[in-house]
Amino acid sequence: MRTAVNTGEHFMTGDVACAEGALAAGCRFFGAYPITPATEIAEHMSARLPEVGGTFIQMEDEIAAMASIIGASCAGAKSMTSTSGPGFSLMMENIGLAIITETPCVIVNVQRAGPSTGLPTQGAQGDMMQAKWGSHGHYEIIALAPSSPQDIFYQTIMAFNLSEKYRVPVIIMTDEMIGHLSERVIIPDANEIKTVTRTLPKGRKDRFKPFEPGPDGIAPMAIAGEGYNIHVTGLTHDEKGYPDMTVEAQAGMMERLVGKIRKNRDDIIKTEGYRLEDAEIVIVSYGVSSRTGLAAVDEAREKGKKVGLLRLITVWPFPEEQIRTLAAKVKGFITVEINLGQIHHEVERCAGGKAECMLVGHPGGTIIPPERVIETLEQHF
Repeated sequence: MRTAVNTGEHFMTGDVACAEGALAAGCRFFGAYPITPATEIAEHMSARLPEVGGTFIQMEDEIAAMASIIGASCAGAKSMTSTSGPGFSLMMENIGLAIITETPCVIVNVQRAGPSTGLPTQGAQGDMMQAKWGSHGHYEIIALAPSSPQDIFYQTIMAFNLSEKYRVPVIIMTDEMIGHLSERVIIPDANEIKTVTRTLPKGRKDRFKPFEPGPDGIAPMAIAGEGYNIHVTGLTHDEKGYPDMTVEAQAGMMERLVGKIRKNRDDIIKTEGYRLEDAEIVIVSYGVSSRTGLAAVDEAREKGKKVGLLRLITVWPFPEEQIRTLAAKVKGFITVEINLGQIHHEVERCAGGKAECMLVGHPGGTIIPPERVIETLEQHF
């Protein structure tokens, strides 16, 4: 049986690097339905999972794919699915089920231009708000945005670790450009990769409450079939998991679901700064567009303009405090993203009028060239 960690230096696409990151994190179940431009993740997992004792299932559609990884996770397996625009939309109801049942799992959205069928083979970043608000009701979720094949390898491990630690679905918001980009990827030895496994319950099995928070605010998660009394439902429920249709039960459940993310924002939120120390203008970007931002910063610096880059590694929860702190120091922000301003609106909200906010974006299909950022910089700052 081959090792789960494909150690060494490789030349691989982002989609393949994502699959290898999942295996290194301990993923042993993958259920998905093929869709461009995410199919290569499923193809690679279908070949690699049997080699490490895992299970791959091609489901009949994305609704079933999302349901399958919830079930596998309840049975104790680290699980993942991958999809793109239309499939992501189909998954939304069951993503809500994973949230309310506090079931750890990872969803990879290799974004393409939409709406509807849109441009199936061309990338975009138009699903960012859908990742935050796509399922109904109020909730908190974690979403990451990798900017390279190497980055997606590590962020996939990060996604599994956050998912297991906080009992929440984690979404990797990649895109067609990163998914199909081939670059050098270095995979370290297994003993250098830190993985997290969910906290299992202790004590008498007949007294176990599956949704009773531990000292860290997260409820231990029993594995179905190991003898613990478990009741799981998508209805509002109490700490025993039993349906409770009272306002008080809804308030208590939501306090737990929302609180475990909000109270741990400092642990969850990751960003990367480039030449921010003396920056007067800050480019805010994520995913493939942060590569545009990086090139634009260097070009602007050559022109004598003090520009820096804030790359969002974690998009949700949004790094509100970091934007507010920067807004008090800089003249303005330029948000670079392949949509018509989804994260730009968040930057505007957090800047609170203290700094000018400009958008460099388009509806999808191509990468944004650095020249457009420089033009905006010169016209407005």
